[in-house]
Amino acid sequence: MLNIAERKETLERKVLHRTKGHQHGPVTRLVSPGDLGELIKPFVFLDMFNMDASRENLFGYHPHSGIVTVTVIIEGNVKYEDSTGKAGLLTAGTVEWMQAGGGVWHTADPVPQVGTRLRGFQLWLALPAAIENAEPESLYIEPHEIPKTGPARVIIGEYQGVSSPLPKIASITYLHVSLADGEQWTFDPPANHDVLWIALNEGSVRVSGEQLSNEIAIFDSKSTSLTIEAQGSVSFVLGSAERHPHPLITGSYSVHTTEDALRIGEEGIKKVGKRLKAEGRI
Repeated sequence: MLNIAERKETLERKVLHRTKGHQHGPVTRLVSPGDLGELIKPFVFLDMFNMDASRENLFGYHPHSGIVTVTVIIEGNVKYEDSTGKAGLLTAGTVEWMQAGGGVWHTADPVPQVGTRLRGFQLWLALPAAIENAEPESLYIEPHEIPKTGPARVIIGEYQGVSSPLPKIASITYLHVSLADGEQWTFDPPANHDVLWIALNEGSVRVSGEQLSNEIAIFDSKSTSLTIEAQGSVSFVLGSAERHPHPLITGSYSVHTTEDALRIGEEGIKKVGKRLKAEGRI
C-alpha cells in the first residue's frame, strides 16, 4: 500500500517539457507549430515580449489565416490596426482577439513612453475545421471587461463559474494570473482537458517539485489539479484545453487542418493584401 507521500507523488502532475525558448531581440519565442505546438495544440504558438516602449514597429503589417491570435498586454500601450477596418489603442490589461479565419492582416506599434516597458504575450490558437476559413473577426476587450476569479483573469473560456466575453471556439481555458510572494494558487482543470502549460514572464514559482522562471512548462495529461507557489511577485499565463484533433498544416503565417484548407486561406490572404496595397496601407 502506498503511503501519503507516495500517493501525492502519484497524483501530482509532472513537468514533461520546459524551455526558455529562443530570443529574437525583445521577443522570446516559447512555442511554434513545428515544435511544442504539436504537443499542446490548440495552443500552437506563443511569444513573450519585453521591450523599451520607445521601440517602433513591434509586429509590422502581416497576414494570418486558420488561427486566432490572442494578445495580452501586461504593461505599456500599443497602437493597432487591422484589415477588418478597426484601429485604436491597446492599454495595459487589454486583450486583442484576432480570428483570422480565411485571411486577415494586422499590425501593432508601441506608443513611445520614456522609462516604460512594453510587456505581454501573443498566443496563436488553431481553429476548428468548421471555422478555419470563416470570415475574420477582430475584438478588442478593455481591462475592466475581463472577469476575475481570485488572482486569475479569465481571458478565454470559463473558470470557477466565471466566463470570458471572448468567443468560445473550443474547450479552452486561458488565464492570466498574478500572485504575491509566498502566495499559493491551485488550478482545477475541466475533466476533459488533457493539455496544460504555464508560461512565466515575471518572478519564479514552485510547482510539481520544480522551480520555474521566465519559461514555459508543459505538464502531463492527468486531470488532477496543479498547485503553484509564488517566489516573489509572479505573473504568468496558463493554458488548458482538450487536445486539437487535427494535424497542423502550416504556411508562412497560417495554420490549418488540411492542405486544401491552407490553400484557401493563403488565397484569402493574397486577396486582402491586394486590397490593402491598392489602398496604400501596405
